[in-house]
Amino acid sequence: MAMEISDKLNAVLSEDELPLFERAVIFAAAAHKGVTRKGNRIPYLSHPVEAAAIVAELTDDEELKAAAVLHDVLEDTEATVHQLEYYFGDRVTYYVRGESEDKRRNLPPEGTWIMRKQETIDFLKKEADHNAKMLALADKLSNLRSIARDVESIGDQLWERFHQKDRTMHGWMYREIAEALRELEEYPAWKEYDKLIKKVFEENGN
Repeated sequence: MAMEISDKLNAVLSEDELPLFERAVIFAAAAHKGVTRKGNRIPYLSHPVEAAAIVAELTDDEELKAAAVLHDVLEDTEATVHQLEYYFGDRVTYYVRGESEDKRRNLPPEGTWIMRKQETIDFLKKEADHNAKMLALADKLSNLRSIARDVESIGDQLWERFHQKDRTMHGWMYREIAEALRELEEYPAWKEYDKLIKKVFEENGN
């Protein structure tokens, strides 16, 4: 089932005078409507917007900024590849697809977690270009910032909200991704990401 696009939303998304990023935010807001972050009341849209802000610190590429704010719509909503191509073009869609996991919705998510994360790591190590790596860094840094805040407030209870409840496995994933993104190590965002890995997973006994 494709995401429903009303006539009013279609008119806004088709407005050429509205900048690409603003149209992407509107699409993402519609796609993630009513959804909150795992375990709290924070609107889900705050995550892709933060990821886009991180990308904006790394590059002036407007299409990559748009891809950042759209990076979860294929993975987590009813938005389709065709809809992204229609409103945002092939290049934006290419990077969103690269950032999207194959959720294997016919299988229990906890049973496919390691497989999905390994696929992401392999993609970043073997296939992803520089732009895709910047997008991945922005996504993972935003997530890790949230995790670090929640570790401070609720401790190990945090991990119960995830399909993978073993903190050491999350540590493995974030470290492997840091290595896959090491060509970005001169950027402040990568340095922050590396520092947060140490804070969350090493200072807390992992």
